[in-house]
Amino acid sequence: MKAAAFAYCRPATVEDTVAELQREEAKVIAGGQSLVPVLAMRLARPRTLVDINSVAGLGRLDLDDDALRIGATVRQRCVELDARAGVVPLLRLALPSVGHRELRSRGTVCGSLAHDDPAAELPSVLACLGGSVEITGPTGFRRVTADQFFLAAMTTATQPHELVTAAFFPIARRGEGFGFGEFARRHGDFALAGVCVKVSMAQAIVATIACFGVADGPVVRDVSGLLESMLTDGPDTTEDTVRDGISAVAGDLAYDIVDTDGDVHASREYRRTLLSVLLSREIARAYHDAVRSMREVS
Repeated sequence: MKAAAFAYCRPATVEDTVAELQREEAKVIAGGQSLVPVLAMRLARPRTLVDINSVAGLGRLDLDDDALRIGATVRQRCVELDARAGVVPLLRLALPSVGHRELRSRGTVCGSLAHDDPAAELPSVLACLGGSVEITGPTGFRRVTADQFFLAAMTTATQPHELVTAAFFPIARRGEGFGFGEFARRHGDFALAGVCVKVSMAQAIVATIACFGVADGPVVRDVSGLLESMLTDGPDTTEDTVRDGISAVAGDLAYDIVDTDGDVHASREYRRTLLSVLLSREIARAYHDAVRSMREVS
């Protein structure tokens, strides 16, 4: 199939973009890796496509003391290769698993967040890190935290007359460790189950997981108490000990998290099995990473 007929515009400023979006049934396009297939299958029929690739300032990647700011038209591949993105290790771990290299060369980070596919990696990365999104509309811009941005499958806090102009990924600090893993039938396929992990040992133990491919959106859980109960020898507890301990309870945790019906790719029970394996492996890996970071000389 081919897309239904639509008008096309390419504004040069954010203000002009917002004005175009106030027209009836207008839709933003940047990389188009999610939108174009939907248009081709006629699952969406916008009257106007608003191409933001020429909008000044949206292609910037900036680093400050707290976060990596990624503009709306920054390609995933650019972030993957940019040395500055190394301050967000979880993002660097996840990006190679996002589609194929050719898709990442066109697809944008903000576009993936705005599309919010339940099996997408980047929404869970942002949710795990406690990042935020900048949304711009007729009344100006607002910052929305990840826990308030992702509402349901392919549904975010962005209104039809607004656009995502940037995403903010908090930078890693000393004493923090990260883990990322997913299972897919083939590299580049949507994940059947996946998990992002952040562990901080700078002061009290804080451990957060964000799971994808197993519900309508990122599923975030605080597992600090679970991890702490595994540290029988304190910070000297080995990674293998943590993995074995979590493996014993990961099935119950996965049972609670997986909230999706089975499909042609995997049953609900199979996804729970996959997720339990990922949880034990990646929580232990993030813990080991955090211990190593804590012991590094400043």
